[in-house]
Amino acid sequence: MTNINEIQVTRTIVNEFLDDFIQNILDSDIVVVGSGPCGTAAAKYAAELGHKTVMIERNLYAGGGMWQGGYLMPKNTVGAPANKILEECGVKLKETDDGLYVCDSFEMVSKMLASACDAGVKLLNSTNVDDIILKDDHIEGVVIQWYPAKMMPSFMTCMDPIAIRSKVVIDATGHDSVLVKRLSEQRPEIPKPKGCGSLWVDEAEKQTVELTHEIYPGLIVAGMSATSTYGAPRMGPIFGGMLLAGKRAAELAHEKIMGIKVENVGKLRVPA
Repeated sequence: MTNINEIQVTRTIVNEFLDDFIQNILDSDIVVVGSGPCGTAAAKYAAELGHKTVMIERNLYAGGGMWQGGYLMPKNTVGAPANKILEECGVKLKETDDGLYVCDSFEMVSKMLASACDAGVKLLNSTNVDDIILKDDHIEGVVIQWYPAKMMPSFMTCMDPIAIRSKVVIDATGHDSVLVKRLSEQRPEIPKPKGCGSLWVDEAEKQTVELTHEIYPGLIVAGMSATSTYGAPRMGPIFGGMLLAGKRAAELAHEKIMGIKVENVGKLRVPA
């Protein structure tokens, strides 16, 4: 067995992280904030479309709400056609008598993240998005900080964040709509997120996809972040709409970067 010392291990980690950060993260095509079902799907499809893609997650672990179904029962459900997204990732699904598809939560998380990784997505975990880079009339990236540093008492810290640049940013932060909220503080024409409405699975599944759109040049709001922005119903423990919204967000980002005219998107339905 080869002798390995502590400095070799440290040097390898530091060198590889910094090289990866500089080459693949610092200046990217698409930044996806949030690694739940919507964010992971968005990142996977964005990378498969050929874009240098970074997914940012403030927790130590990625996956968001995919880790658990309803009421701490680790079974996740989707409806058609979202089952196709999971099947593409190799997730084993069981079709129920009432038309739902169900899988083990652990398998959904692990295989979706593996698919994103295989597509070339880079993950920054334990990382908080402090701000957006807003220049003139467009967004040009995000400002990041180590999440553990955010948890320290303010009197103990004086640590400036750093910035990473991207052509498109996708807000997949779920109920919090973090980036839209920050943007609304600086641009009065952007609505302050209302928060999700009451549970209505069927309607919420539809609106989660329909409300996914470019809310400001360079910023796409997707999934539950979109429903929360407009006060649309919450969908509860079902993931189909969030997966489809992630795929839609990736397609919109691709169209914007490639300069493709969006055709037949359909009218955005914004709840009153």
